[in-house]
Amino acid sequence: MGKKSVRYITIIAATLSVLWLLSLGWAIQDYYAGATDHVVKKQDRSQKTVIKNHMFTVVALGDSLTRGTGDDSGKGYVGYVADDLNERFNGSIVVQNLGINGQVSSQLKKQVKQPNIQRQLAEADIILLTIGANDLFQQGRTLENFDLATIKTIEDAFVKNITTIFTDIRKANPDATIFFVGLYNPFIDVDETGVTSPTVRDWNRIAEEVSSTYPRIVFVPTYDIFQLSVNDYLFTDKFHPNQEGYRLMADRIAPLIKWEGESK
Repeated sequence: MGKKSVRYITIIAATLSVLWLLSLGWAIQDYYAGATDHVVKKQDRSQKTVIKNHMFTVVALGDSLTRGTGDDSGKGYVGYVADDLNERFNGSIVVQNLGINGQVSSQLKKQVKQPNIQRQLAEADIILLTIGANDLFQQGRTLENFDLATIKTIEDAFVKNITTIFTDIRKANPDATIFFVGLYNPFIDVDETGVTSPTVRDWNRIAEEVSSTYPRIVFVPTYDIFQLSVNDYLFTDKFHPNQEGYRLMADRIAPLIKWEGESK
């Protein structure tokens, strides 16, 4: 073999060695880059988990009671519950108040089916719910034309609606505790016939029975809070609670709420 052939073979071998080393370097770089990306992504997921674990999300649904109508501060029972939780949980509270003034159960049934509402419900740790007062009282018309057959029809429709509502909430979030707030009777002092009190009590009984068939639903009674001194706890419209009335409702709800992140 001539000197030129040896020289060519040496050059080719050296070139192949360099290419092999470059390929190895690229492979190692890609490997560690991928590993780093995996670690970063894992850290991002961990960070999100940490953030979620340190926040407590409250989603409130329902009618004007959820909105806090009648409370001069604008907080309502939802706001006072949040105040209590913020103090106990070191400010780690997020509240989404989705209540709508005047809402009835048929409207809430449609609301909870909306994709954006479903997403918010899925993030909830607890769900606060007031619904039914507008169904039953109908802005006072129930008192003006009180009829047991009409009440029964309204009641049956409400049961169907609330059953669908609970089912859809549970589809979005099977774990969050739902605090379903019962009705009080704002008409005790003006109802000379005495028909509204047994009607409200019967309504609450049925609502509690429906809620008891679902997991992690707590029915919270409020009838007794307003029973003896209703005018002391009502707003000037004689229907919605005033600030003190809402505080009493919150005082009943807040102690029922627990969280693993609560400081001891």
